[in-house]
Amino acid sequence: MKKIAVIPARYAATRFPGKLMQLLGDKTVIAQTYLATKATNLFDDVIIATDSDVIKKEVERYGASVYQSVQEHESGTDRIAEAVFDMDVDVIVNVQGDTPFVQKEALSKLLRLFDEPSVEVASLMEIIADDEGLKDPNVVKVCINKKNESLFFSRSIIPYPRNTYTDIVHYKHIGVYAFRKDALLKFTQWEVTPLEDAEKIECLRFLEHGVLLKMALTEPMGIDINSPEDLERAQLLFNK
Repeated sequence: MKKIAVIPARYAATRFPGKLMQLLGDKTVIAQTYLATKATNLFDDVIIATDSDVIKKEVERYGASVYQSVQEHESGTDRIAEAVFDMDVDVIVNVQGDTPFVQKEALSKLLRLFDEPSVEVASLMEIIADDEGLKDPNVVKVCINKKNESLFFSRSIIPYPRNTYTDIVHYKHIGVYAFRKDALLKFTQWEVTPLEDAEKIECLRFLEHGVLLKMALTEPMGIDINSPEDLERAQLLFNK
């Protein structure tokens, strides 16, 4: 089974433009993410898919393979699909460009899910341990069934604890996805779906088309950098 990681790297991020070119330690965020992914030695190749000459030039300094997008894309998933369209590959892992603390153990768990032939799409989750995370709309939550398949993703609290006597574990969705190539290309042929548009959560498009995501539970993977405040917290974690 040929496995690659693709890191979508858009320069003009909505909430924090240019965040991937900010310094984290002595290297940029995108460089740290690439090097951490490469260091896992789990993949046949690690590719940066970007719309930016600046990012392309930056990651090529570290020997990265780069695919520069020809089309305009609304999502990183669409950008990845363009990059892999003509590639001979079985499983593609989407590692977000703003996740410099990505870990080998978590990615290994994700890849092992594809030992089951029926799995088309998979992703990661962690336990939400505090009320702040539970209430934060920037923290995407996921509910699962007894087979560890996704039932729903939301920025709201799910499940809602109407019965406070029921012992419920709440999970945070970690935005690292893996796809079989056919499932990825199929995703890009579907229009944006209503639930996806309402929540602004891409993977709801799969659910609305009847494709459940297989979920793997993992330990927290550090900090995703979506704001200047996140970058400050990431600097403290990185320095440790």
